[in-house]
Amino acid sequence: MPLTILSRSQLREVLHSLTREEINELQRNLSEALREYSTGAQDKGCSATYQPQRTAITRQNGCTTLFMPASTGQTIGIKMISLQDGSAAGCAVERPLFDLADEESTSSRSRTGSVRNSVASLSSDLNSSSVSPTVTTTTSADSADSSTLLSGCVNQQPVVDSNVSNTMGAWPGAGTRDTSPKGSVTLLDSESLPFALINAHELTAFRTALASLMIFNRRKKVRTILVFGAGTQAYWHIRLALSLRGDDIRRVYIVNRSFERAAKLLRDIYLPENTKWRGETKFSAMSTDFGEYNRIIKEHVRKADAIFCCTPSVEPLFPAEFLTSREGRQKGRFISAVGSYKAHMAELHPDILRDEVKVSPPHRHFHKHTSRSGVVVVDSLDAAIKEAGEIVQADIKPKQMVELGELLMVRNATQEAADDQKSLRDWVERGNVIYKSVGLGLMDLVTGGDLVRLARERKLGTTVEDF
Repeated sequence: MPLTILSRSQLREVLHSLTREEINELQRNLSEALREYSTGAQDKGCSATYQPQRTAITRQNGCTTLFMPASTGQTIGIKMISLQDGSAAGCAVERPLFDLADEESTSSRSRTGSVRNSVASLSSDLNSSSVSPTVTTTTSADSADSSTLLSGCVNQQPVVDSNVSNTMGAWPGAGTRDTSPKGSVTLLDSESLPFALINAHELTAFRTALASLMIFNRRKKVRTILVFGAGTQAYWHIRLALSLRGDDIRRVYIVNRSFERAAKLLRDIYLPENTKWRGETKFSAMSTDFGEYNRIIKEHVRKADAIFCCTPSVEPLFPAEFLTSREGRQKGRFISAVGSYKAHMAELHPDILRDEVKVSPPHRHFHKHTSRSGVVVVDSLDAAIKEAGEIVQADIKPKQMVELGELLMVRNATQEAADDQKSLRDWVERGNVIYKSVGLGLMDLVTGGDLVRLARERKLGTTVEDF
């Protein structure tokens, strides 16, 4: 059995060569696996019942390594990633979901077939809340001129085709290094023979963005995007969003603590070889030490159609009232938070999640605001309720979450044009959708396997014959 090795640079070459059709195919395969994970019976290879428990160890030097085994029924694999996070030495093993205290809520979301009921319940909740298409209004934020920040600039200073000054108000240190975990993914075939070894750094960012954009792809309006972070995760969210919906996106705002990293990301985006996917979209960036930061960040959050949070932040990136106030709820947004991965971390203020799951009884008064859905979308209920800081700190219950794979069922169900499914579809397309991801080994296994196939077709990677 030949073994294909993809280093970080080799994997980047594969990823950068992907066509829009190939990206769509990768996303379809991943969505099918996630649907099977959430709704499949025990005889389905990707179902949650076939996913082994994760284990994490922290060594004396404060480096935490996470072991993420996974199975598709045809292949098995394990992802091992490490991050220097300063935790106390020790070992932790993932506990099964039924050990949670909230047994009544959890049992209603068991993996034995009743998961579909949660989607039906969500549809019912949306109908009772009178979900309607987003009201398009002109607010102070929406009417803000795009010249607030010039295109291709950080803190209103141009960075394209010029050297970046070190004296423009940015500080070194915080946010200047890429905090993405480092490691590898090993893939084995149906006979347990290894056939691939992949650098996990780029793969983790790519597959996370690929999953985030499943809901994003179905949004009706995605003209303005706000991205927090300037690392690999932010890059792939931006690149895939434009590769898939570039004709619709007019403006991308980037916010990062480090001026230098924000400038570097912009220079990368404006490289000549990125002209095709960059298109006519305008980019601007801002570091948190910019003099007018507080005013401008409120404008950006308010007028964003999609917000991607890609930072390992331990504090909320912006005040909750930007989104929970009457002005903040005048439009529906897609909000994806993928950066925080421990219970003490949070990119979104817990009040934003609490506000979204608080469903009020229907009323007759017409207000120009988006109705609350009553749920937060997660990639894995089991993992989110233990690892997602926003979920933990907001005390979100299992019955207030719906897995991404469950929503993917609606793609087929909506063809039946049932009223409850129509309300669910309207919410996904126009409503306020909060997606929280902590990652699944299954994502790496499915997308990694597809990328190995594409790499072999392109004669990329290092092959070890008869491994």
